[in-house]
Amino acid sequence: MGVGQRLGAAALMTAGAVLLSSVGVTLSAGVAEAQATVSAAPAVATRTEASRFVAPGKTLKLGAKGATVKALQERLAELGYAPGRIDGRYGGATLTAIWAFQKVNGISPTSTVARRTWQALESPLAPKVLVPGGKPTRVEVNLATQVMVLYVNGAVRLISHTSSGSGIAYCETATWEGKTQRFCGDARTPTGDYKTTWRRDGWHKSYLGQLYNPIFFNGGIAFHGALSVPLAPASHGCVRLPMHVAEVLPGLLGTGVPVHVRGRFAR
Repeated sequence: MGVGQRLGAAALMTAGAVLLSSVGVTLSAGVAEAQATVSAAPAVATRTEASRFVAPGKTLKLGAKGATVKALQERLAELGYAPGRIDGRYGGATLTAIWAFQKVNGISPTSTVARRTWQALESPLAPKVLVPGGKPTRVEVNLATQVMVLYVNGAVRLISHTSSGSGIAYCETATWEGKTQRFCGDARTPTGDYKTTWRRDGWHKSYLGQLYNPIFFNGGIAFHGALSVPLAPASHGCVRLPMHVAEVLPGLLGTGVPVHVRGRFAR
């Protein structure tokens, strides 16, 4: 299986894992539990700081269970990533946290946690600051790496894998406001400086699909949860987030917070 096939398969498994977790389990075992995991995370350490974490070194693959997986989840949460429930089960939520961590640390994203990822977990890099001197509380979206970073009071609070606008022109027919209409665009997530505006709780129907807990920051472009958040940009322009991240983000991100979108994804 080639690299593209492996990553595509991982993306499909991620979507499936998240979808299963959302049926009858109150989406990733509840907002309160996910909130506690995220809010406990301190600022991300840099390679210049002494690390207290000693990597177990055992190679892990999606579906793994046990104490080593739990140690991985605890480390990811400590560094500001969101692995979902810290339960020793390597599922879709933990996979997207691993992807985000690998991308921040210059590792090609994969579902396998092996030597290079463990070494980076011992001495991790901080996310690249896109807006030096920006407001202490802000969001930065790196389109090149497909990573979102939330800073609160000058410290990293949450780092998440994302999937932004595909950049591919589209025309879709949908029923909107009681009429069958055709909508066309180029599926871009524009770079620039914005602020969070209105939001909706739960599923919100737009003319291009369903958005979970959307927080809008540029007209009709929002951060929102989605059942599919692949490694490559795939949205109509919004910034897709894993469902468990979209559960907790509204409690961390207020209205009027600066949002800075930078970079360009290279296919």
